[in-house]
Amino acid sequence: MNYGTEPLPGLPKAVTIWEVGPRDGLQNESALVPVSVKVEFVERLADAGHTVVETTSMVRPEWVPQLADAEQVLCRLDRRPGVRYPVLVPNERGLRRALDLGVTDIAVFASVTESFAKANLNRTVAESLEMFAPVIASAREADLGVRGYLSMCWGDPWEGAVPAERVVEVATRLMSLGCTELSLGDTIGVATPGRVVALLRALTAAGVPIEAVAVHFHDTYGQGLANTLAALQHGVTTVDTSAGGLGGCPFAGSATGNLATEDLLWHLEGLGIHTGVNLTKLVETSTWLATHLGRESPSSVVRALQNS
Repeated sequence: MNYGTEPLPGLPKAVTIWEVGPRDGLQNESALVPVSVKVEFVERLADAGHTVVETTSMVRPEWVPQLADAEQVLCRLDRRPGVRYPVLVPNERGLRRALDLGVTDIAVFASVTESFAKANLNRTVAESLEMFAPVIASAREADLGVRGYLSMCWGDPWEGAVPAERVVEVATRLMSLGCTELSLGDTIGVATPGRVVALLRALTAAGVPIEAVAVHFHDTYGQGLANTLAALQHGVTTVDTSAGGLGGCPFAGSATGNLATEDLLWHLEGLGIHTGVNLTKLVETSTWLATHLGRESPSSVVRALQNS
């Protein structure tokens, strides 16, 4: 049912949703999801109108066993024209695997805090950037798009509040290495709109184009949509979300689910912002996946529409 549309000033006419459910969502599930279900999940997301579906990760199986079947998923996937299927790569070996499988977009996962860099990558921030440098260079030589994820942009479970200056330092370094896009991660969900705006202003003041910035909010404290609206009002047009609100972070115990794609769609449709994604199809997809996972979707919109 359509309850009406009313735009607000200062918002973009269109937003790209970077769907992370198949990678960031499923990597946090305790049970292993069959390849056939993963492939159908990605294809359903494309059928719903997504133009970017982050599909899997080339990490070592012992690190994230939920994504140990990356090659099988990519080989069986029907890749649609006009849809991008990025994969996360941790190092040069992962990049070679991705290139062999015909991947056209990759992402690297950096931390802005030393504590999380140690926990997630077993390296310092500087060492991790040194590791990513040849990966990004080789990917750009192969004409791949390269996204740089920045985790813990607003808070870290070990270090507390993260200064904007630290995020700017890592962000500008990733851009100088050749990243074509940056995704600002609120990994433990502690950001609030004012701090979101402050960081965006600091980044643009340092020369990072707002067109290259995406936001990735976790809804731990229920601030995901408020933070997204603040980001959109300040020029961001790419938002990371996860179908059904799946996901978290296997290396940060306090991180709960990503902002649900359905919740964002309801929000954006009410503002008259175009995404190209069909909410009804997406709710059907998340409901279908929830049956395979054996639990209800955490998305408020999915639950509301199921009961309407």
